[in-house]
Amino acid sequence: MKKHHLLPLLILLALAPRSALPGAVPSAPPLKPNIIYILLDDAGIGDFSAYGCKYGVTPNIDRLATEGMKFTRAYSGSAVCAPSRMVLMTGQHTGHILRRANQSKVGLLALPAGQTTVARMLQNAGYATGGFGKWGLGNPETTGVAEKQGFDVFFGYYDQKHAHNHYTDYLIRNSVKVPIQQSGKHTWADYAPTRIADETLSFIEQNKDRPFFCYAAWTPPHGDYVIPENPVFAGKPWPEEIKSYAAMVALADRDVGRVMQKLKDLGIDDRTLVIFSSDNGANPEFIEPLGSTGGLRGHKRMLYEGGTRAPLIVRWPGKIQPGTTSDLLTAFVDFLPTAAELSGLPAPKGIDGHSIVPTLLGKGQPTRHESLYFEIYEPYFQQAVRMGDWKGYRLGTKAPLELYDLKADPAEKQNIAAAHPDIVRKIEAIMKAEHSPSPYYDAPEQGSPRPTKGKNEQSAKPAASSKETPSL
Repeated sequence: MKKHHLLPLLILLALAPRSALPGAVPSAPPLKPNIIYILLDDAGIGDFSAYGCKYGVTPNIDRLATEGMKFTRAYSGSAVCAPSRMVLMTGQHTGHILRRANQSKVGLLALPAGQTTVARMLQNAGYATGGFGKWGLGNPETTGVAEKQGFDVFFGYYDQKHAHNHYTDYLIRNSVKVPIQQSGKHTWADYAPTRIADETLSFIEQNKDRPFFCYAAWTPPHGDYVIPENPVFAGKPWPEEIKSYAAMVALADRDVGRVMQKLKDLGIDDRTLVIFSSDNGANPEFIEPLGSTGGLRGHKRMLYEGGTRAPLIVRWPGKIQPGTTSDLLTAFVDFLPTAAELSGLPAPKGIDGHSIVPTLLGKGQPTRHESLYFEIYEPYFQQAVRMGDWKGYRLGTKAPLELYDLKADPAEKQNIAAAHPDIVRKIEAIMKAEHSPSPYYDAPEQGSPRPTKGKNEQSAKPAASSKETPSL
């Protein structure tokens, strides 16, 4: 055959994709990133040295910040556990979600059947989905159990009150009790957070060869304030519960370090995005001795900054520039659309958040929050809006608005509403637009503060029954 007859064939072969050539092995599609969300329970922004902790150091959490991106204007979903977690799972803020406080007029409210959750979305995208720690959005025999909301496995506590017992004689795996034989000596083997962290690591190892979503909703430093050993803080001149709380923060930091080491050992560090945060602000008893709210006003159950400002650190080697800081206004509503973009899915309709992937990758953020909205019904009704540097707060849907300039007054000490009637009107309009009435909660027009008990869940109304009530 003459050479010029071969030329067209050689050109076609050169232009053909490798997978079309005889004997060629098709190239595998790029793996979707693993997503680990570490959510601590009742830890304040002032409990971490990356945010200025005054009583201790959290070196592993600090390393997340030095190797990733730290956010300075990040918020949780609410100022108390259950609604904050529902915001995280659904991408809807507290003016729209079903559960807007730990309790309601009919008791506990479970996630309804068919609810869009980040776990279900990622499960449908081919992710292995596992949760470990406190669920709190549906007890066994309700529509809200984790395994009905997109989790392949959930291990830990389903009921919030049960999660107070760190030396429990059972935990729950997919609605089934897992007995724990207690020694009576309060050892690390008896301590539920140890087992929960171990299960977290096992899930990561078991799914190292496929994309996974790991929701590490660990219970420390939530009460009860107990820990098997406390060598670092035992000698401090503090009450015992203060010492234990500080040690529980240190334990959470140690377990963050265990997760990061596991990722390195498995060789999946560079394709795993790790997010670290807390579900709400610290309890009031830790403000004076430890500075757990970072000098901000308010605490857990309050919609002042100390109740909702949250640590947020995100690490993704090779994708996020190490040691960067972002002042993007963001909150728990943004996690679901962010996870959607990471997994290659469109964000579902009817949510209140935006993907922050562009910010994480150092690109321009095309969609930003003009404002963030919050409402809560314990210990009394409150509404709050963050709009730029402005913060509005009130106790009723027609109550006088308090206004603060957070840039000049981050501790919300000076109410300047009288000097800025135009800003007050804008924030009042946002509050009216974002609040949708709920049959399960009463929003008064003129509210008044009542004393908060402030310890664990004691100020919450008792449940109507031991099981959570499915939504109607």
